[in-house]
Amino acid sequence: MKINELILRNLKKNLKNYYLYVFALIFSAALYFAFVTLQYDPSLDETKGTVKGAAAIRSASILLVAIVSIFLLYANNIFIKRRSKEIGLFQLIGMTKGKIFRILNTENFVLYFISLGLGIFVGFAGSKLILMILFKITGIETETSLRFSSEALLQTVVIFTIIYLLIMLMNYLFIKRQTILSLFRVNSSTEGKLTRMSFWQILIGIMGIILIITGYYVSSKLFSGEFTTSMELVLAMTFILASVILGTYLFFKGSVSFIFHLIRKGKKGYLNINEVLSLSSLMFRMKSNSLMLTIITTVSALAIALLSLSYISYYSAESKAKNYVVSDFSITNEEDAKLFKEALDSKQIPYTTKTFNIIQVESDLNDIIESDTEGLYADIGKFVLPVISEKEAVGFNVSADETIFSGYDDLLQKFMEFADSGEVVLTGKTEKIPLKYKGLEKDFLVSWQFTGGGVPVAIVDDSIFKRLSTDLDPAIQKSSSLFVGFDIKKEEHLEKANQIFEELEFDENSLHASQMQTSNAEKGNMGLVMFIVSFLGLTFLITSGCILYFKQMGESEEEKPNYTILRKLGFSEQDLIKGIKFKQLFNFGIPLIIGLSHSYFAVQSGWFLFGSELWTPIIIVMAIYTVLYSIFGFLSLFYYKKVIKLSL
Repeated sequence: MKINELILRNLKKNLKNYYLYVFALIFSAALYFAFVTLQYDPSLDETKGTVKGAAAIRSASILLVAIVSIFLLYANNIFIKRRSKEIGLFQLIGMTKGKIFRILNTENFVLYFISLGLGIFVGFAGSKLILMILFKITGIETETSLRFSSEALLQTVVIFTIIYLLIMLMNYLFIKRQTILSLFRVNSSTEGKLTRMSFWQILIGIMGIILIITGYYVSSKLFSGEFTTSMELVLAMTFILASVILGTYLFFKGSVSFIFHLIRKGKKGYLNINEVLSLSSLMFRMKSNSLMLTIITTVSALAIALLSLSYISYYSAESKAKNYVVSDFSITNEEDAKLFKEALDSKQIPYTTKTFNIIQVESDLNDIIESDTEGLYADIGKFVLPVISEKEAVGFNVSADETIFSGYDDLLQKFMEFADSGEVVLTGKTEKIPLKYKGLEKDFLVSWQFTGGGVPVAIVDDSIFKRLSTDLDPAIQKSSSLFVGFDIKKEEHLEKANQIFEELEFDENSLHASQMQTSNAEKGNMGLVMFIVSFLGLTFLITSGCILYFKQMGESEEEKPNYTILRKLGFSEQDLIKGIKFKQLFNFGIPLIIGLSHSYFAVQSGWFLFGSELWTPIIIVMAIYTVLYSIFGFLSLFYYKKVIKLSL
């Protein structure tokens, strides 16, 4: 057989066996080319009111290169080891290592650069769609066009050529270092199999579980008030990270085998065919794959957590905007408020207004704060609160010796939890007024210009308000003491009113805000983050799923003689497939469940820093990730079915 015929046959065989690798390579090249095309697209940075999209895309493309490079090098390492016997046979028939390397190099070159070319074409075809998705998420209204970027083409070709050269270097070093005998023993030497459970194996298994649970416990206490200084928070986060990652590694190294060992021991060694093909196989293989599974699980958890947090911020944009800007429009200047009224009246847009006169007063809240916030709020006795009169706060009724607070979010409650009753001392420039605290209402009454986006407002009797107004400390007063809120009666008029609000020329020294503008700005910023994290997470999901799939391909080929024996003993294909289903459920399910668990506790510990909604965003993200991840489990099951069918 000629060398060219041999190369052609190997190409056909590799394409048939490694079609998923080719798909992942095409997908990675397409996504990278599309990202780089976006980076050079002028519409990202020319759109007014947006963040610098090109800079963010550029940073994401660097991370994308890192993910793709690691995947391709790791996948190539799996493939070259699987072909070790083939390389050994080439040497046995007299081929030199140089000629063998040239054969492999030619095969890889054709397969790699054809996939790269297809990926660039797909990336170009899909770049407009990706840009439209980005603009849809961020709320940008602009025209898009299909634009081919020569800069993106050059950058993609250069990057993937460098990766290809690294792959060739890896193959060259592998062939050069191996002897003929070692080539026939590569697979058996790399898959270190556990023969029995030692004391250290049991100890490692128990320690893995303990470390993960400890990390989860500390993460649940992270912002509960037990860590009151910046140094304590940093040390706690470092401990959580180290504990969970090390615990995950030990879990795969020993805990899985330990748990399955207890199950097998409970059955006194009498296992049915399903348990033999699933539990026993995993006991002997999970240990050798522990590092790979730890990396996949940890990065999966990171991707899910980041995507969940960004989606929480995006999902909560409207509710956060309502806390920052309590009315559709807020103005702190009487002349500007009059100007906006005249503009709305001229366009016959119906609206309602509410007006508050606001003063800033120092307060002592020590008697009503239940959280241990001494470390975070050392000067809590001088906490400055906005104060309004009950005369202007419709629906509130307090006596001359009482006060009620209104306006809080989940972040405030985490760091500063208020009691149901107690004493509040409001301090003017010369006078201190003690008042009975009557509770905390959730609704914000005035906008962020007076509350800072999270501080409650104190509602007092009108007589107390007048006393404090004549005894003000000028050093702590805001630039304006007037709040005028506009609420548009009909929702269909809101967009027109917002356009009027944007076009008016207000006093540059006044503070004014639109609830719609605030919400759109938050969605724009977090939408870009969510877009980037989503595509990076999707890339990692596909590459890590492919790696697990390739490992299952190798295991199925190694276990093929076992299936032949079982078939000869009378077990049918369906009997074996039932056991393989359980095996794949564990192979793909354990890393998935651990990754979801890690991400949940990571998000749970600090989600309130990002928004006001938790369960809907995190459930949606986890459900989508689970469905996409499960596809690779089904693909590996189909491959096992083919191997079992050909085993007899």
